[in-house]
Amino acid sequence: MTMTPAAPTTTLVEAGGIEAIPEDRRHGSPWQLFATWSSPNLEFATVYVGLIAVAYFGLSLPAAILAVVIGNALGSLTQGILSTWGPREGLAQLVLSRTAFGTRGNILPAAINTVMAGLGWFATNSASGTLALSALTGMPAWLALIIVVVVQVGLAFVGHDLVQHFERYAAIVLGIIFLLAVIVILAHVGGGHAPKGAGWPFGGFTLTVSAAFGYAAGWNPYASDYTRYQKRDVNKLVLGFAAGLGNFISCTVLMIAGAASVYVLFPGSNPTDSFVHSLPTWLRDLTLLAICVGAIAANALNIYSGAMSFLAAGIKIPFSLRRAIIALGFGVIGFFIALAAVINANFSDWYENFLLVIAYWIAPWLGVVLVDRFLRRGTSIAALVPDTARYRNWAGPIALVAGGAISIWLFSNQTFYVGPVAKSTGVGDITPYVGFVLAAIIYWVLFRALRVRLGGPLSDEPQLIVGIDAADEIA
Repeated sequence: MTMTPAAPTTTLVEAGGIEAIPEDRRHGSPWQLFATWSSPNLEFATVYVGLIAVAYFGLSLPAAILAVVIGNALGSLTQGILSTWGPREGLAQLVLSRTAFGTRGNILPAAINTVMAGLGWFATNSASGTLALSALTGMPAWLALIIVVVVQVGLAFVGHDLVQHFERYAAIVLGIIFLLAVIVILAHVGGGHAPKGAGWPFGGFTLTVSAAFGYAAGWNPYASDYTRYQKRDVNKLVLGFAAGLGNFISCTVLMIAGAASVYVLFPGSNPTDSFVHSLPTWLRDLTLLAICVGAIAANALNIYSGAMSFLAAGIKIPFSLRRAIIALGFGVIGFFIALAAVINANFSDWYENFLLVIAYWIAPWLGVVLVDRFLRRGTSIAALVPDTARYRNWAGPIALVAGGAISIWLFSNQTFYVGPVAKSTGVGDITPYVGFVLAAIIYWVLFRALRVRLGGPLSDEPQLIVGIDAADEIA
């Protein structure tokens, strides 16, 4: 049911959970989304996608550039589209996906995103930030990890406004430092030597496109988490453009730098140290610091949105600071996972597999939610989202599982499993695109066949949905 919004309260720590944001608490400029989605990509995890394209997938620099541009363009396009959904209902992305999956069925994508965001990406980015801080200061990795984790968990614990302010100012500082580093690295490419065997292998090309897509689209399930505070009448075109452009530019520039760095790479003690070896000392130190700060910027979003996804799965937590408490819990658990990633000798293989696995589930999820939104065009979904007791839509879970399972079975190209089509054709990895198409088609058919309930007539009046709260969720 729709409830009357309570009077807003001002607290240092953002209270509440996944309830809709009332109109009198809406604020912010759509262009702040450019910084929000630039800062978290200005880190070494982004650089590493380009690095593995050349060093492990066998691409030449031009081939790697084209591959990352395609992958990032696809992931950034959907980032922009999904970002425009937040202002209308004032809800987080994994809450909005209830229309496509039903309340109970939505537990599946919400749980997956909780693990991927709050734990998987947390470990990945914490590892890169820790290695940078350790290389910069010479401190033990475990101590550097503690510092990184404490800062990023603190940001997410306080909540949305502090995270947005941090991303805004970090984007300026990180952008300047990384721009200088990229210019120096590209200037050294001409004096280096092309890696042996680098060329245009089709399999390596599709692997790189999928890895880049997995990275850029990895932010898709968070998109409206950071636009739900925008005014309902905000210019959606500007908002979507700002979000998508910030994601695309930051990912593409750093991935190209990563690919170029292989031509001048020095075998240092860890990949991060190797990346900055060709830089002058002053810029090397600044870049290491920027890599650390960028990892913190990324994980502030991962922890915040991971907590939102956790609540969207229907977990009952009665405390007013439930989102903040969950963020703190993720920090404790994520620390030990990140510690294992830091000492992992096969970080390259692990990271490659992680990027592809992200794309494997996000692509069919996108196929479902985009088709669902298209089929509901011209209708209001306000009544569907809080209807936790009765609303069911099993077309979504079925399409997600079927599309994902079939595409992984046939086309997956992982170190631990290679599908029969990928093995016999050398196609590389096109699993995400097959999964997207299959899930979209299956959902379209089931939506019609099961006669899924549409929303009511679309109204120009604000439709605030504040009855959604973890304390009122299903058991």
